[in-house]
Amino acid sequence: MTISIKTQNKIPKRISKVYQRFFFCCEWKKRYLYEKSRVGFLHFKTLFLYSPANLQFCVMKFNAEELNKLIRNRRSTFPEQFEEGKNIDDVIVQQVIENATWAPSHGNIQPWQFVVFTETGLQKLARFQSELYKESSGSKFKEASYQKLQTNPLKASHVIALCLKRDPNKKFPEVEEISAVATAVQNIYLSVTAYGIGGYWTTGGITYNEKAKPFFDLGEDDKLMGFFYMGHIAVPSPEQKRKPIEEKVIWVRG
Repeated sequence: MTISIKTQNKIPKRISKVYQRFFFCCEWKKRYLYEKSRVGFLHFKTLFLYSPANLQFCVMKFNAEELNKLIRNRRSTFPEQFEEGKNIDDVIVQQVIENATWAPSHGNIQPWQFVVFTETGLQKLARFQSELYKESSGSKFKEASYQKLQTNPLKASHVIALCLKRDPNKKFPEVEEISAVATAVQNIYLSVTAYGIGGYWTTGGITYNEKAKPFFDLGEDDKLMGFFYMGHIAVPSPEQKRKPIEEKVIWVRG
């Protein structure tokens, strides 16, 4: 790439030619660097001798290493691990849910809806789901499951019902709306991790019971996709492992 003499004069002498393209891109085009260029910047930044604070070029807005740690330290924290009786500030819960709404969705249809239970609302949820389970399970009824549905919500500070409100025009396949809500839940997981709060997505109990829909203001085409339990952590979850990335990725070059 050729840089005019006028532009070169504005670039401090101590900046190597490697960084001229970064300076040119952001100073004159007023946009973020292309991903390839930003990766290149990370490779070369240790050689950078000029103070970034004195330059008007684009640098990464976020700490990638911290993001990597956040994602890899996400854990499920179950109700038995919560510190009972200690509530999370509603402001934090509101922020967590707002982060959830920034998940991607095809056509930006934003098909999610959240119903938040806290305080005496937890008792209402516990009573409803345990009685519906008892009513609907028939010969499959288990007393242990019934008791768990009664007690688990009371161990949490907040429980969020995760709902999918189907686009009435059904412009996109349902699976894409389900995927959008799932990515919203991932945003919730990462947010509670950043706040140091425990969280757990469950799809048990009455999640797939059609009779539960009216309680959560869901129509025939809508879906209940489970519940997200939140609470202060009393017993941390252990570290987890993942299979080698080489087993999960196929690279195609050319």
